[in-house]
Amino acid sequence: MKIAFIGSHGVGKTTLCFDVAARLKRLDLGVELVKEVARACPLPINRDTTVEAQAWILHSQIAEEIVAMSRYDVVVSDRSVLDNYAYMVHQAGPHPAYAPLVQDWMTTYDGVFKVPIIEPPSFDGTRDTSETFQREVDDIIEELLDAFHVRCHRLDPGDRPGWPDTVVHAMGLPVTPPQMDIFAGGS
Repeated sequence: MKIAFIGSHGVGKTTLCFDVAARLKRLDLGVELVKEVARACPLPINRDTTVEAQAWILHSQIAEEIVAMSRYDVVVSDRSVLDNYAYMVHQAGPHPAYAPLVQDWMTTYDGVFKVPIIEPPSFDGTRDTSETFQREVDDIIEELLDAFHVRCHRLDPGDRPGWPDTVVHAMGLPVTPPQMDIFAGGS
């Protein structure tokens, strides 16, 4: 099972990834977290990104997901190829070679969850803090979801504390781990 959290920067995807991964581990599932690869990119990102930088990010994302899926029952991905591609589209427009790759790769996710903007981005050493840029990327993500016909669960902006349960439930898994009955089977 592969789950991806998508959305613009600074919306809480990383925190949500860790929360969901922890809940899935309590269900005794083998879980791997694919962290946001853009932070490791040796080329410019954010508003200064290039097609080459975004190509590096897209290919790295796919490679990380392939490795994780070969080793674990569940992969929780902080971003998908679609929202990484949105930054390329923002900078240079749609790319004829990458659009089909992204559209095809989106079919490999069992669950895609869109994390809404509920506050402006805060600086963390890497993240761009422009609210305009954050909103523009979010709008492109929405356009790409529609253009690529991606089935996506949109998380309720008014229920941030409930997001982990929403995700686990949407994936058809129990929200709480099954408890062992310590009184059953005794003599």
